[in-house]
Amino acid sequence: MTFFEARNITKKFSTHLALDNVSIHVPKGSIYGLLGPNGAGKTSLIRIINRITAPDSGEVFFDDRPMNETDISRIGYLPEERGLYKKMKVGEQALYLARLKGLSKADAISRLRVWFEKLEMNNWWDKKIEELSKGMAQKVQFIVSMLHEPELLILDEPFSGFDPVNAGLLKQEVLKQKALGRTIILSTHDMASVEELCDYITLINKSKAVLEGKVDDIRAKYKSNKFEIVYSGNVGALSGALAGNYLLEASGIKDNGHSYAIIGMGNRQAGNDLLKLLISVVDIHSFREILPSMNEVFIAAVRNSIN
Repeated sequence: MTFFEARNITKKFSTHLALDNVSIHVPKGSIYGLLGPNGAGKTSLIRIINRITAPDSGEVFFDDRPMNETDISRIGYLPEERGLYKKMKVGEQALYLARLKGLSKADAISRLRVWFEKLEMNNWWDKKIEELSKGMAQKVQFIVSMLHEPELLILDEPFSGFDPVNAGLLKQEVLKQKALGRTIILSTHDMASVEELCDYITLINKSKAVLEGKVDDIRAKYKSNKFEIVYSGNVGALSGALAGNYLLEASGIKDNGHSYAIIGMGNRQAGNDLLKLLISVVDIHSFREILPSMNEVFIAAVRNSIN
C-alpha cells in the first residue's frame, strides 16, 4: 500500500533545474532510501515534501489525496542543517521544540525523559547546547523530530558525525519506529546504512530519478552472475571441470583452511547446473551468489545515467 507519493515534481531555482519530473512512491511502514550525489536534488525534494518550498509543477500525496497544511503535523523532520540555540540548555531547548509540535508541557517532559534515557543523554539535560559535540546535538534534534510520534519520519543524513556506537544506537531506534508501523524516508550517502535499513530506494542524479524499486530487486538487477564456493578438493580438478563453460576468476585459501573460488557464469546458465557440476569433482562447504553492494549499484547507476 502506497502511503506517500511525490508525483512528477519539477523545481527550478533561477537558472538551476533542481528537480526534473521526479516521482517517488513510498509504501506504508517501509524505510525508503533517497539517494544521490551532492547537488542531485534530494534536499530540494525533502523541502517540498515538508512544504518549506513549493514545486513549480507536480503534487505531493498522503493516503491517495493531495497533501495539505494540516498534514505537516503528521511529519517528523530531521534536517541535514542542524539548528539549535547555542546558549539554551539542552532540556529547555528540547522542551521548547516539543511545545512547537503541539505537546503540552507535562506530556513533552514525560516523553523527553524517556527518550533521553533511551539515547543515554540523562546527564545532558542542564548542559548548554554549545557544550555538546556535533553528535550529541544531533541526538537532541533526532529526539525532537519523533517526539510527537509522526506517521512519516524524514531523516536527512541522520548518522553523519556519529561514532559507530551511537550510529548503531540511532539505527536501532529507526528500526523500532518501523516496527511500530511508521514510514521513514532516509536521505543518506552511507550505502552501508542503506543495506542495513532500507526496503526501497530512489536514486536521483542531476535532478532526475534514475533508479527506483526494492533494494533486493535492484541488487539482483545489477548482479554479474558470479558465485563463490568454499570447498575441499583439488583445484586442478575444479579448473578442469569448469573449462570451456565457466570462468574461474579467482581462487585461494580461507582462514579456516578451506579453498574458495569465484566463478563467472554466462547469462543463460543456471546456478543449479554449476552446483551439480561442482559436486561431482569437489566437496562443497558453501555456495552463494555474489550480489553487488549498494555502493557498487550506486556508482554503476550514476555512471549509466551520465552515459
